[in-house]
Amino acid sequence: MTKDPGLAPRYSFAPEATPSPELVERVAAGLADVRDRIRAAGGEPEHVRIIAVTKGFGARAVAAALLAGARDIGENYADELLGKLEATGNPACRWHYLGSIQRNKVPKLAPHVHYWHGVARVLEAEAIIRRNPDAKLLVEVDTTGQPGRGGCPSDQVAELVTELTTQRGWQVEGLMTVAPPGDAELARAAFATVARLRQELGLRELSMGMSGDLEEAVAAGATMVRVGTALLGARPSRRRLQQ
Repeated sequence: MTKDPGLAPRYSFAPEATPSPELVERVAAGLADVRDRIRAAGGEPEHVRIIAVTKGFGARAVAAALLAGARDIGENYADELLGKLEATGNPACRWHYLGSIQRNKVPKLAPHVHYWHGVARVLEAEAIIRRNPDAKLLVEVDTTGQPGRGGCPSDQVAELVTELTTQRGWQVEGLMTVAPPGDAELARAAFATVARLRQELGLRELSMGMSGDLEEAVAAGATMVRVGTALLGARPSRRRLQQ
């Protein structure tokens, strides 16, 4: 569910994080459009969590997303997340860490991150759970096999999930993947593979689909989509959104 009555939308932003009304309106319009796209793809917006990805934008982007009604914020870099957390006054929202997990960054992130989307090894999960036993883990699935891509190879996912859950006793919420770029057919095949794995493993969440391929992801059964461009436009070269 995307709505959580326990998260009251009360915010206290630092001056440098206060967004313009125009930015808030732009993000609100983007959220409405994403919900329409989810419906058109056969999904139900109330059952597909929209994660507003603010990577590369300043703290104003986070504040604008919250004021526009988003309750889930995604970040790829530890330093960005921590800086935006401070500037926005530690708001009552869910933080999603989407990047590769560096264990030396986990101690600072663990008290704040609700969902970890990039778990690919037992050691990463162990570092997270040691500092936050309630953290929600999603195993990242590499469906491309390309060098430099993060994630666990799809044929090793079941073994990893079994070790984390059965042998270690930790809760794995679901799976996450990034589809190959630029080809809808390849994206559909990747999403179908991960959806099948999720069903076989009996997991709850399926984090897949971004601004350019969310329709394919929703059609395959995504429960979370990660959107940045659809809300904020093209990512600026500087890591601060000027308004």
